[in-house]
Amino acid sequence: MDIATSGGAPLEAEVDHLIIFTTKGDDLISSGTAGALNDALDGGLAPLVESGELEGGKSETVLLHSFGRIPAGRVVLAGIGKPEQAELDDVRNAAARAARKAREIGGGTVGVAVDGEGCGWTREELGSAIAEGLELGLYRFDRHRTPTKTPNTLEAATLFGGEPGAIGRGVSRGRALAGAANFARDLANEPSNVLTPTELAARAEAWAGEHDVEIEILDEAAARELGMGSFLGVAAGSHQPARFLILRHRGGGEEAGLGYCGKGITFDTGGISIKPAANMEAMKQDMSGAAAVVASMGAIADLGLPINVTALAPCTENMPGGAAIKPGDLLTAMNGTTIEVINTDAEGRLVLADALSYANHLGLSPLIDVATLTGACAVALGDVATGVMANDDELAREVIDAGKAAGEKFWQLPMFSEYEEQIRSQVADIKNTGGRLAGAITAAKFLARFAGETPWAHLDMAGTDDANKTRGVFVKGATGIPVRSLVRFAEARAAAEGNDS
Repeated sequence: MDIATSGGAPLEAEVDHLIIFTTKGDDLISSGTAGALNDALDGGLAPLVESGELEGGKSETVLLHSFGRIPAGRVVLAGIGKPEQAELDDVRNAAARAARKAREIGGGTVGVAVDGEGCGWTREELGSAIAEGLELGLYRFDRHRTPTKTPNTLEAATLFGGEPGAIGRGVSRGRALAGAANFARDLANEPSNVLTPTELAARAEAWAGEHDVEIEILDEAAARELGMGSFLGVAAGSHQPARFLILRHRGGGEEAGLGYCGKGITFDTGGISIKPAANMEAMKQDMSGAAAVVASMGAIADLGLPINVTALAPCTENMPGGAAIKPGDLLTAMNGTTIEVINTDAEGRLVLADALSYANHLGLSPLIDVATLTGACAVALGDVATGVMANDDELAREVIDAGKAAGEKFWQLPMFSEYEEQIRSQVADIKNTGGRLAGAITAAKFLARFAGETPWAHLDMAGTDDANKTRGVFVKGATGIPVRSLVRFAEARAAAEGNDS
């Protein structure tokens, strides 16, 4: 969808639908664009307020027909809550809800009134939040479905308000963030027989080319030469060749820069420790971590961030083939650590072990890994928050702050030394599971061994990679979490390094 800006008055916009944000309070229809609309309708909003149909609450979306009183045929009023409590994420979610409502009614063109002075946001911030909301909220994955009718489409949007230049800068930023998240969604939503490791590598290569990002793709022979025995151990059970992706954005100086590592299991059967059949189809999304780090690089490049960032994505299937690793087997990771395999379904940490080892080999710092790693984290935090575990509390706080800016929630879990006892092995340096208790934390403790002394944070998104229903910017299916947070983190780091220089 094309998104433009205009300094014109929203109520004069010749569009099919006009979106107006409303706030909860006494001045709901007495100020801003909502107040102007009420005047244009000769006080027609007052009965809605009196009946409680229009309150400006955060989940409220009200559709009105203009009956020729303004050029726009329909108006969608989208609530963002009380002005003193509203956040930019409320604007994102309101824009997403309103856009879907407009598309559901008939598609066409949409105008958006850029209000928000009472909430303290800049025009650029509003432009970014609205663009993100529109792009994320209108996302759909239907490429493999035979349509029974032509689906409604919103072809273009125009944001109306003062300072169109500032709003336009925000729109460009918002579209970069949302575009990257939607690319990650596309990858995660694909069936695994379509998105094999080879196909994931091909799409990453195309994405990198479109966004001026360097990419290198290692095959199994190259991984073997590097000593990635843990990664290749997982790959051994599959007929699909494994791929290790390396993407680089060179926006800074000579330092190696940040390292992002993403788990890329394109399908996870559990291997020899096979999963139950129920809901196993969801395991096509076990590569969401890889999708996130690959996608984030496109937005980082589009925004021209003055920082070096490298994304590493070990991609393979986890299958129970004749050559598959077995419980009790021994693997040796790139950094020389020996690993006793207790459960082959704990494979994500095995591929990330070599990704983190390689990141240290490249001198990247700090490191952030992203993975749909443990059901234990989903049990602990549900589908609301992504778990954060780190060897550096300040780094964890930076990640959480980046999530707040992006509208993605994170929660830090402890990393006490006592948890290490659960993953001690009698036959190797470490074993790949620590039992049922504190499963998310012991998995992170395993990864910490491969991060070493490098500042490192682990993001367990097992509960947040998929939405079971549509709400706000999240459409049912893959969420694209934590793409926007990774971009915000890189942006904050770049700003901090610039301030220190």
